[in-house]
Amino acid sequence: MDDEEIQALRSEVKRLRKALSELTPPLEALLKRRGFRIYKKEPSEDLALPAKRFLDDFYEMLKKYSFRLFIRDVIKHQEYFMKEQVARYAASDVTGAYVDFLLSVKMVEPADDGFRLIKRRIKSFGETLEWFLCETFRREFAVEAAWGVKFKRPGVGGDYDVIAKIDGSILYMEVKSSPPKQIYNSEIAAFLDRTFDLSPEIAVFFMDTELRMKDKIVPMFEEELKKRFPAPPPVTRIEKELFQICDKTFIINSKDSIAGNIEKVLNRYFRK
Repeated sequence: MDDEEIQALRSEVKRLRKALSELTPPLEALLKRRGFRIYKKEPSEDLALPAKRFLDDFYEMLKKYSFRLFIRDVIKHQEYFMKEQVARYAASDVTGAYVDFLLSVKMVEPADDGFRLIKRRIKSFGETLEWFLCETFRREFAVEAAWGVKFKRPGVGGDYDVIAKIDGSILYMEVKSSPPKQIYNSEIAAFLDRTFDLSPEIAVFFMDTELRMKDKIVPMFEEELKKRFPAPPPVTRIEKELFQICDKTFIINSKDSIAGNIEKVLNRYFRK
């Protein structure tokens, strides 16, 4: 099977999935059946996005790991930065092209001999990353999805970063923009608490990093599972830095391709 045939099959799967989505209850109805009602979602205060006419181009740029790291630095230095301050993760010519892109989509403006973000004050890259992951589900997999979702739930709080409806099933994704060294046991515990409360068919702990997950993140999951189960389920590797627990809960990063890794998770779940 050549690349053209594979692409045609993927397009057909997306078309069929979109048709199935229209025949199944909407996401809010599926959540309501479980006793969950959305009272807030998709806040815009901390989004670093261009105007609507530039969103397609910006979405494509966010597929690049180096661009996402660059955007983090731009947000960090949003009041004023020079190219050298946001060039830690890419060559100077690439960084220059990224700055030119932000100028062209009117996200930054010249300031003295440097630049500044037009929309200020943005706390972090977190909400923009959630938006991007939600758009990935919508655009690449033709599914209904929402990000930054809040429920009124006794005992279990926090945001559900991304929730998607996959062929009548619910997927919950926790989205982390921090590197592994900045992730703590309490965050793993909170993810598992929300997963047990919502009981989605698929739960995904996603980290926007190309670093190894086995060194710190997987051991933290193993430690937390030991606290909850007398015979804890194992955390096993699918491939590379993709791991699974009982073929329902997945731990992934952004190595190679975010959309590609999500596709592998869905393939694993539906085949099992």
